[in-house]
Amino acid sequence: MMIGRNGNDQLNRFLLVVGVVLLLLASLLGRAGVGNLLYLLALAALILSYYRMLSRDLYRRRSENERYLRKREKLSAKLRLLRERWNQRKDFKFFTCPSCKAVMRVPRGRGKIRIVCHKCGNTFMGKS
Repeated sequence: MMIGRNGNDQLNRFLLVVGVVLLLLASLLGRAGVGNLLYLLALAALILSYYRMLSRDLYRRRSENERYLRKREKLSAKLRLLRERWNQRKDFKFFTCPSCKAVMRVPRGRGKIRIVCHKCGNTFMGKS
């Protein structure tokens, strides 16, 4: 039955998890207005997931999955950067270049210093 069909990929797994979580939230909230909306959103996520799973348009489904993976990687890279900055906050101070928006770190406790951007060469002052 699944020969020539898309099958399960990372985007489908994400949609299935979102659908199940929304179903659980809808069951906790009952049949109030918000519960009905969550139930409809969960149903839509599950239907979309099964549609993608049984689809024969492999090129389109793979391109959708690639877009999802790129967005997920971009988000995880931002979260990884925030976690690294949080762990280094006691030893370093972080500055953003006003012209190119590159992030630089300088050691704390050096007073007012001149910072040169490693990407564009812009110079600005900052207090470490």
